[in-house]
Parts: sequence; C-alpha cells; structure tokens
Amino acid sequence: MFKRIREDINSVYARDPAARNWFEVLTTYPGLHAIWWHRMNHRLWSWRCYWLARFLSTLARWFTGIEIHPGAKIGHRFFIDHGMGVVIGETAEIGDDVTIYHGVTLGGTSWSQGKRHPTLRNGVVIGAGAKVLGPVDVGKNARIGSNAVVVRDVPAEATVVGIPARVARSPENAEVSKRREAMAKQYGFDAYAISADNPDPVATAIGRMLDHVHILDQKVSDLCCAVNQLGGSVCEELPEVELDDMDFLSAGQDAAERRQQDEKSKPKTKSRE
Repeated sequence: MFKRIREDINSVYARDPAARNWFEVLTTYPGLHAIWWHRMNHRLWSWRCYWLARFLSTLARWFTGIEIHPGAKIGHRFFIDHGMGVVIGETAEIGDDVTIYHGVTLGGTSWSQGKRHPTLRNGVVIGAGAKVLGPVDVGKNARIGSNAVVVRDVPAEATVVGIPARVARSPENAEVSKRREAMAKQYGFDAYAISADNPDPVATAIGRMLDHVHILDQKVSDLCCAVNQLGGSVCEELPEVELDDMDFLSAGQDAAERRQQDEKSKPKTKSRE
C-alpha cells in the first residue's frame, strides 16, 4: 500500500510543477485523495459489498469533488490535476500513466448493462472539460483537447479536438510534434493536452517558435564544433532557460486580445459610393 502511495506522489512531481514537497502533495491534492478512496471502494465492490462501496464513494465525492464509481478499473500512476467536477463511470477502464484535468467526464451513452464507458490506454492525456462518451477506445499516448467531445475511437499517438472530436495531428507531422512536445516540457507549458497542431493561433505560434529555436540550436552547435576543430574553445556550456523568461508569451497574448477587443469596439463607418 505504501509503495503505491509513494508511486502516486512521485507521479505528481513528474507532471505538476506546482508540487513543492511530499507533505503538501499528501495533504492538499484532492485528485490523489479520490484515487486512494477509490482503491478501497473498488476492493469492497469486488467483494460484492455494493452498497458500502457506493456509500463510501459518495463520501469521497463530498470531500474531493471527484466522482469515481467503485466498479471502474484504474491502473498505476493515474493523476487527476485540480479534479473538481471529474466523473468516471462504472465500466470505465484506465491504464497506467494517464492524466486528466478538471471537468472531465468518462460517461456512458446507453442504459443497457455491460461495457458502456470508455477505455483509456497507457499515457493518455485529457484536457479540462473534455467529455469521452460511450464504450470508445482511446489509444496509447493519445491526447484529447480541452472541451472536446469524443464519441468515436481515438488512434494511438493521435491528438483530437473539437465537437465532435476529430484528429488534429496528421501522421506525417508525428515526428515534428514529438520534438515540439519534448521541448515544450522543458519550457513548462506542456499541459491541458495542447498540441502543436491544435487549431489555436497561440499554440501554433509557440510551435513555430520551438521549431525556430531547434534549428538555431543545431546551427550554433555545428558552428561551435567547427571553431573548436580550428583550435578555439567556445560553447562549452549553454545557459539554462528559466521559466520566468517565458512570461513574455502570456504578456504578448494579453496584448493581442486587447487589440482584438479594441478593433471590435471601433464604430463601423459606411463607405461612400
């Protein structure tokens, strides 16, 4: 039991930069508390103590704001960030290393008995407010954008957005997207299932900036190697990028939004014939 708890806490460190120490994670993360309640309730459910399991799951919902049916099957290192409003149905199945954000629903679309809730494979990320409905299969390492509504199977490694959700990342860009995601994690904004190919102008601009930085890094590295071969001594260490250095991104976004609002507020003049 303590090994699983330690594993859960370490998974929070890996996916939430706001986590500072183990005591804070242990006492202030309702997503973890909901998962620990669920493990006990799921054991009771497997022992056919159905009423007690449902009653304790209701208590867990009151305390955490997260509703997980005792019959749901959840794997290792499952992380619910923020958590308020998350609903996970009875026949839902969740693999290892899955991350979901607040307002996510893993719901059913039928009143019939049997499998009626989603199956999430290993490494799936679901953005805030997304709805995954019915016995759909979400493939390994798939990403579901915020507020998307998924009613069909999602291929592995794909990113889906929209209502109804559609694949936003084409196979030929998979290598580029993986490189962007790896770089994005270093800069601290790889969250909420935002893909480089998401139809969002800010996300698109960030993706292009990452491509530009990647090319510059390669050019500088080649230049340094050439200078060193000629007897010089340069580029031994590159300065690390601090997260505070990325504040200009949010500032630029706020300025762009203000310009858009100003344009909309301007009175429209009729053209003279």
